[in-house]
Amino acid sequence: MTEPGVAPRGAEPRGARVIRRLFRRAILTLIAAVTAVTAASIGYNLATDGNAARPAGLRMIRGGGFDTRYLAWGRAGSRGSPIVLVPGAFETADTFATLGPVLGLHHRVFAIDLSGTGYSATSPPFDASHLAAQLLAFVRAMHLTGANAPVIVGHSSGAAVVGMAVLLDRAAAAGIVFLDGDGTPLPFPPVIGWVLINPYRTTLARLVLSSSWLIRQIYQSQCGPDCRPLSAAGVQTWRRPLEQPGFLDEVAYEMRHGIPSMSVPQLRALRAVAVAKAVIYGRNDPQLSSSDARATAARIGALPPVAIPGRHLTMISSPRQLAAALSAFARLIGG
Repeated sequence: MTEPGVAPRGAEPRGARVIRRLFRRAILTLIAAVTAVTAASIGYNLATDGNAARPAGLRMIRGGGFDTRYLAWGRAGSRGSPIVLVPGAFETADTFATLGPVLGLHHRVFAIDLSGTGYSATSPPFDASHLAAQLLAFVRAMHLTGANAPVIVGHSSGAAVVGMAVLLDRAAAAGIVFLDGDGTPLPFPPVIGWVLINPYRTTLARLVLSSSWLIRQIYQSQCGPDCRPLSAAGVQTWRRPLEQPGFLDEVAYEMRHGIPSMSVPQLRALRAVAVAKAVIYGRNDPQLSSSDARATAARIGALPPVAIPGRHLTMISSPRQLAAALSAFARLIGG
């Protein structure tokens, strides 16, 4: 006979039964929560499906299998060498809309949308090598070759695209500029893309793009106090290109593989490329310190870096100072 309060031999202790029951309830609650969140995510994605309308009058050029959207400033008879501006991650040709007209006073200037961000046709993968092929195709399609070879400027992660372009074709540029970027990968591995799967990834991206407040905050933190706050039209200028086909594919790619970048050996290989190189950066850029800029210049065999006022978006905060620095570099190399 079993004493009161004592479990029969071989029976599960009461504490273990309670723990098992609580664990089962927790699992069921978690499943219900995931199901509810997934249903809400799918519903939100269906309700917000569709791409933003494309603006009228986009300039497009086809070459090398790419359809590339671009902006242009200046005249064909400009005495200064042509300049091609390459945006960084989640940026477009419109990012250079303030700088372009200033540079265009003395140069023919072009700015492009890289595949996956903006109005260029989507063409994965979105790594530096493939995007460099797009850049080279644009340069050739615009007949910016030989004696007419341009100075190519890569902003932020666009620096890696520019660096890869001259590794692929050493005659593609008269000179290259790393602007507010060092061409290296982000300092942390992009594991979130393997965890944040669809439909949640799409929901998160669309929620971010739908928030004008968040877009303004990101812009202001990158541009700094010398930049005016974005107007409603300014928010749309940043948002609408990111609501085009292919952008969510690029987001998924970069979440898994990181932003376009070069390896350290590839960056060092630039030293052997007979192309003039420069590094220009914002004096208060939290992403590229003065020591980082000096190390980058030494690594790729560039001139001593040039600091100008601003943070990470110097083309917006300091267009005149940046235009002067770019023109001085072009003159130095004979353009």
